[in-house]
Amino acid sequence: MITRDGDKGKMLTRRAAMLAGSQLFLSSILLGRMYYLQVLESDRYKTLAEENRISTRLLAPPRGLIFDRFGQPMAQNNQNFRVLVISEQTEGNLNATLDALNKILPLTDGEIQRIRKDVRRSRDFTPVTIRENLTWEQMAAIQLNAPDLPGIIIDEGLSRHYPFNESAAHIVGYVGAVSEEEIAAGKPLLRLPGFRVGKSGIELQYNTALCGKEGAQRVEVNAVGRVIREIERDEGVPGTTLPLTIDMRIQEVAYKKMKNESGAAVLLDIYTGEVLALVSTPSFDPNKFNRGLTPDEWKELSSNERNPLLNKALGGLYSPGSTFKMIVALAALEAGVIRPDTKIFCGGHIMMGAHRFHCWKPAGHGNVDLKEALMHSCDIYFYEVARRTGIDKISAMAKRFGFGMPTGIDLPGEKSGLMPTRRWKELILGEQWLQGDTYNTGIGQGYVLATPIQLAVMTAILANDGYKVKPTLVVPDDRSPSECKGEYLNIPKNYLQMMRDGMFEVVNNPKGTAKTARLNVDGKMIAGKTGTTQVKRISMKEREQGMRRQDEIPWEERNHALFVSFGPTDNPRYALAVVVEHGGGGSTSAAPIARAIMEAALKFDPAAKTPKTFKKNAEKL
Repeated sequence: MITRDGDKGKMLTRRAAMLAGSQLFLSSILLGRMYYLQVLESDRYKTLAEENRISTRLLAPPRGLIFDRFGQPMAQNNQNFRVLVISEQTEGNLNATLDALNKILPLTDGEIQRIRKDVRRSRDFTPVTIRENLTWEQMAAIQLNAPDLPGIIIDEGLSRHYPFNESAAHIVGYVGAVSEEEIAAGKPLLRLPGFRVGKSGIELQYNTALCGKEGAQRVEVNAVGRVIREIERDEGVPGTTLPLTIDMRIQEVAYKKMKNESGAAVLLDIYTGEVLALVSTPSFDPNKFNRGLTPDEWKELSSNERNPLLNKALGGLYSPGSTFKMIVALAALEAGVIRPDTKIFCGGHIMMGAHRFHCWKPAGHGNVDLKEALMHSCDIYFYEVARRTGIDKISAMAKRFGFGMPTGIDLPGEKSGLMPTRRWKELILGEQWLQGDTYNTGIGQGYVLATPIQLAVMTAILANDGYKVKPTLVVPDDRSPSECKGEYLNIPKNYLQMMRDGMFEVVNNPKGTAKTARLNVDGKMIAGKTGTTQVKRISMKEREQGMRRQDEIPWEERNHALFVSFGPTDNPRYALAVVVEHGGGGSTSAAPIARAIMEAALKFDPAAKTPKTFKKNAEKL
C-alpha cells in the first residue's frame, strides 16, 4: 500500500510539473507576443489606431466662374439653401419622415425614388440631398415644423446660376448630377452628395478646369464613423475662371432677333477667330437643368419639333444655297474657266438632256458677268460655271475653306457637314456622279451640307484676304489684332476682292437681293450674300399651276433662309452667318436679322476695346 501511495504521489508530482511547464510555456508565448505587439510593433499599431480615430474627407471646391469678354458673369455660384435627410435620425422610419415633409414641401414620385436610392448607397449618418434652391418661405415652413421632421436639416451651399438664362444657354451649357457611369469611371470627388458636373457647352468642354482641385477635412470619428470634432480643413483650389470671347451686348441682340425663329447665328472676329456671338434657337433655361427638370419639362423639350436642345450653330446641317456661290466662283477663276468679265446668258432655265434646271427668277437675268451674277444671285450663271469647272475642283476649293470638316471650335457637339466628291458618291451611295449633281452643287444644294459656324469661317476667309481662322470661345493669351491667326490659303487676293465687291453689290446696289440688310453706322457699311434652299422638291405641275407664296404653305415645307456678311466694308473686322429654318427666303427673314446683329457689332466694336481683367469680378462673386 505504501509503495502504491508513493507511486501515486510521484505521478501527481509529474503531472503538476507538466502542467506548470505547459503554463510557463504558454505564458512565455503570450508574454513574447505582447512584447512583440506592444514594444516592437508599437509604432505600427499606434498609427493604425490613429487612422481609425482620424478620418479624412473630401471637400468640393467652388466651381470656376464664366464671364464674357468685358466681365459680365455668364455662370456664377449663388448661395443655395437645401433640405437634407440623415437616415439614422429618422427614428427608424424614413418613409414617415418623407411623408411628413411631403405635406410641407410637395415631393414628386421621381424625387422620392431618387432620395431612397441615395440613402441605400450611403451610410446612415451621411446627409442625403432632398431638394436644393429652397425659397425663404419653404425654409421657414420646414423650420417651423422641425419637431415633426426627425432627421431633416437645412444646409447652406453653392448652386450654379446662369444670369442670362436662354440667351447664352448653348454657349455656357449647364451642370447636372453625376451619373452612375461617371461615378464608376471618375474620381472620388464625384461621389460627394450634390456634386455637379458639366453636361453641355463650356461647362462640359472645360469641366476639369472648372471643377478645380478638391479640398480635405480631417475629423475625429468614433467607432462607427460618426464625426466628433473637426481637426483640420483645406478648402482646396477653386475652379479656373474662364473669360469668354463673347460680347453679351451683341449676344442679347442676336438672341432677341432670333428668339421667335428656329435657326442659328454666329459672329466672328475675322482675324483672331474669336466668337463674339453664338445663338441657337429655340433655346432652353439652363437653370432648370441645374435644379432638375420635371417630367413635363423634359417632355416639352425633347418632343419639340424645333429641337431646342441642339446647338444648331455647330450641329445643324443645312444646304448652304447661294452663300456657296463664292466658293464656286473662286474655283472657276483659279481653274481659268471664267474671267470676271465673262458673260453668261440667263433665260430663266437651262436644259440638261430632257431635264430643266430653273433659275429662281422665271424670266431670267439676261447676260450677266461675275459681279452681276453674285448681285442677282443668278442660278443659271452658276449652273454653267459649275459645269465648266467640274466637281473635283469645286470640292477641292470648298475643302480649303473648311467645308466637310469640323472647324475645331472649343465646344462639344460640332458636326463636319458634307462636301461631296465623285468617290464619296460611289462609296456611300453606290452610284456614279452625274452632271446634274454638279449643277446642284453649283448653287449650294444637292448633297452639300454645312453648319452655320462653317459659313461664318468661310465669310471670315473671304474678308481677311485668305486666312483660315479657327473659331474659339475662350479668351486667348495673345489678342494682337495686327496679325491674322490662321493658315494662309494662298488664294489670289484679287479673286477675293472680286467676291467682296460682288457681296457689296448684293447689299448696297438697289438691284441687289439683300437691300433689307443695308445699313450705315457712322459711315461703316456691310456686304453680304443671301441664300435660299429648298426643303421640298418643286414638281413641274406646281410650277405650271403657279408657285404659292412661302407663307401660304406649311412651316415645315418652307425654304430655309440664309445670309452671310462682313463689315465694315472698307476695313473688314467681323463676319456673320445667319440661318433661319423654314424662313422662306434669305432676303426676307435672314438678312434683316443679320442687319441688326452687324449694326450692334459696328456700334459696340468689341475688337477695338481691351477686355477687363477678371480677377476682381471673380472675387466679388
